[in-house]
Amino acid sequence: QVQLVESGGGLVQAGGSLRLSCAASGRTFSNYAMGWFRQAPGKEREFVAVISWTGGNTHLADSVKGRFTISRDNAKNTVNLQMNSLKPEDTAVYYCAADQNYTILRRTAKYWGQGTQVTVSS
Repeated sequence: QVQLVESGGGLVQAGGSLRLSCAASGRTFSNYAMGWFRQAPGKEREFVAVISWTGGNTHLADSVKGRFTISRDNAKNTVNLQMNSLKPEDTAVYYCAADQNYTILRRTAKYWGQGTQVTVSS
């Protein structure tokens, strides 16, 4: 089992920045690819970003490229999502996710956090 706990969500004005963090515990963190998904009200959950277990490979959704950055610290068992130039359409619950398969983590995941709300006001 892998337990994931997100933090850092909140309310921000359009154009602002937020940094989400996810703390992992349980199985060996460095064995897992880590990712972020989001779900807006009335919409399906969508992929946001993924990072490989070494941190050497990342992939971001087209909607956030150039604005969001994903990173990880295997010594601290954390993964972060730096979100800049936020837009109202980024408003959603953001979920941290983990899976041993980097490719699968671009669609779904074996382990999920509880989510943290991000609200961007116009």
